[in-house]
Amino acid sequence: MEHDPIEIYENVKKLLTEIVHSPPTISKDIKALAITNQRETVVVWDKETGKPVYNAIVWQCRRTTNICKDLVESGYENKVKSKTGLTIDPYFSASKVKWILENVDGVKQRAKEGQLLLGTIDSWLIWNLTNYEIHATDYSNASRTLLFNIHTLRWDYELLEAFDISPNMLPVVKDSNDIFGETRDKELPILNLPITGVIGDSQGALFGQKCFEMGMAKATYGTGTSVLMHTGELVNSNNGLVTSIAWGLDGKVSYALEGIINSTGDSIKWIKEDMGLVLDFDEIERSATSISDNEGVYFIPAFVGLGAPYWSPDTRAAILGMNRNTNKNHIVRAALESIAYQVKDAIELMQSESNIEIIELKVDGGATSNQFLMQFQADLLNNTIVASHVSELSAMGSVYLAGLGIGIWNSTDEIKQLNQGQEVFRSAMSAEKRNKYYYEWKKAVSKVIV
Repeated sequence: MEHDPIEIYENVKKLLTEIVHSPPTISKDIKALAITNQRETVVVWDKETGKPVYNAIVWQCRRTTNICKDLVESGYENKVKSKTGLTIDPYFSASKVKWILENVDGVKQRAKEGQLLLGTIDSWLIWNLTNYEIHATDYSNASRTLLFNIHTLRWDYELLEAFDISPNMLPVVKDSNDIFGETRDKELPILNLPITGVIGDSQGALFGQKCFEMGMAKATYGTGTSVLMHTGELVNSNNGLVTSIAWGLDGKVSYALEGIINSTGDSIKWIKEDMGLVLDFDEIERSATSISDNEGVYFIPAFVGLGAPYWSPDTRAAILGMNRNTNKNHIVRAALESIAYQVKDAIELMQSESNIEIIELKVDGGATSNQFLMQFQADLLNNTIVASHVSELSAMGSVYLAGLGIGIWNSTDEIKQLNQGQEVFRSAMSAEKRNKYYYEWKKAVSKVIV
């Protein structure tokens, strides 16, 4: 899975042009440019020409599975986990960079000679927006690379050696509300605009949901789902969660526990576009609610393996429990339910490992418009679900951080006072039914996991 980095930047320029020239927008009213991005997706480029040596390899791509297996077999797993808070997995950036260095002709030597740079999408955009002046990233993105030590807050030379990556390729790491630079590319419609509010998308949504205190949590339902809990201080996980930096703000970093779910919205896309079981997203809800129970049908959406807490890249998708009476409605419902089960897997483990009870779960992303899923999620967690009416919470988080960066707001306390529309879902399911559903889910996973 790849993206064209040049196309990404061209789309950013096009969007900026549309914003500047769209009434009633006036250029002088635009105060800053904020960036939130896919996190682990990574680019390697020539620092003189600015041209990528290869396409951006996307977070979902599993081509580096064997690279990761080799590192695990060589005994690096515990060391990497202790330094980065992450597990050795193709999901993260480092193995993708290693693949580019080993598979694109001449690139490894050029990297050693100091000709190449690497970065996540934020870093790539900052480099281009500043006309090749600034090579930087923020703590949230750096902490997702498998190369950044979340204790020392430095790039780790031992990890760089393990992945055979030259340290001269790496960006400077800054707080999310720092001023990263200014727009300098002459093709941009607005110059000298400060670039600030830089944060990875999931952490951006955590900030956008105003999860500023320890124990506050959110789930962003996208292609995959990121369940994040703000822990304040660093909390290590030994059971399948990852520890990341939530953000750097005014010289202090905050930490988060995360459950990474590989396939959630992707499952719905598969149901609709690949299998043709429904015509549109409205029909998904009608189909799921047309039956009163899943009747023992469970959908394991391991299209690219299973993420947290299983971390099983070789497990494949399966539908279990079907009989002759099973129809498309059962499969559609099972696909929706699988999203809620995976979120519960992550939440249960977070509470156990942090010894912090989550009072409510804030949610965002496209799937929050599905009333069945939101109610089932509340029922399964036996907790309150607060669904924001703001559809782009990652962007909102970067906007809040940019506002802090340029002084529109002076503290997160001021941001707390800003109103966001929301819808609340409360549990209405019996404990017996909830426990039965979840027990059967765990049993289904155990049958397919490898």
